[in-house]
Amino acid sequence: MVKDRNYSLDLLRVVACYLVIQQHTSEFYYIGEQGSVVAGSNTFWIGIITSLCRSSVPLFVMLSGFLLLPMQGGISDFFRKRFTRIVYPFVAWCILYAGYFVLTRGESVGDMFVHILHIPVNFGCEVGHLWYIYMLIGLYLVTPIISPWLERASKRELEGYLGLWVLTTFLPYIHTVYPEVLGEAFWNDTPLLYYFTGFIGYFILGYYLKRYGYPSVALSWILLIAGYIVTATVFCSRIDTVATIPELELSWRFCSVNVMMMSLGLFSLIGRIKLNGSRRGTQLLADISIKSYGMYLAHIMLLNLYYGLFSPLFEAAYITIPIISVCTFITVYLLVKVLSWLPKSKYLIG
Repeated sequence: MVKDRNYSLDLLRVVACYLVIQQHTSEFYYIGEQGSVVAGSNTFWIGIITSLCRSSVPLFVMLSGFLLLPMQGGISDFFRKRFTRIVYPFVAWCILYAGYFVLTRGESVGDMFVHILHIPVNFGCEVGHLWYIYMLIGLYLVTPIISPWLERASKRELEGYLGLWVLTTFLPYIHTVYPEVLGEAFWNDTPLLYYFTGFIGYFILGYYLKRYGYPSVALSWILLIAGYIVTATVFCSRIDTVATIPELELSWRFCSVNVMMMSLGLFSLIGRIKLNGSRRGTQLLADISIKSYGMYLAHIMLLNLYYGLFSPLFEAAYITIPIISVCTFITVYLLVKVLSWLPKSKYLIG
């Protein structure tokens, strides 16, 4: 047992990891060719069972802010520790996915090398879930800049920043009425609240919760339930009225107000749970948490395998999605566990 380990944060990371896998499993059932919407009952049920999954990435970012802000030690030490854990496994899995596509998509060896050379450009070898790594690196780069302010900022000053950030979470809906607001134009993509937008809000929110504590249990439940109702209702109501996935996913955007509410509520409810570190289940939980980054990187390969196995057996997405997600989650953990026994495994799984 590790002394002073916060096992509730391990639980949060494990929950977020599972939610990511279920989100990606669902994509088989509602995303059609050329990003079109697959209408029907399966897509409706995805709105019901998967809307909560949109809190996954915000939970990860809030955890990073909770644990890393303000930066401790020197800049070089901070970047060395973070980038050793994040960048090397990211590059390794980009290369592995490039080889995987040769085997599964029939791509050529030349295509594989093009994918590898494309790593510095975007998404490594076009594996969509790797977008998260670029965003995370961006947050690490800004950490030394915001840390001195965070150390000096009062509660009211932090709430002032977060209040402006919350205003920006309404922008996805405002843009449906006014496509350009607060200085937005084709020649200006940095409008009035630009510097308060995006995942940095979740990053600082995680730090705020560490410093000042969680909302009350009652308020946390209200935020979670209300956020979920809005997220699921808007998604389901648009299935037959929009043609493309970006339009359908209006309420699923990570930095929308309803997803923010869900994420804050869920983080607060799980984060206050007290777990006994001496119990075997808690130790397993901690081990899954430690290996969650490797699981995130690797899970798409196994998810594709299980989709091929189970999708012909059931038509209903509300049956297949949980089965595929649970099987992927368990198997990818076991895979990363085995990989962790290899020499220098930190360069592969973080």
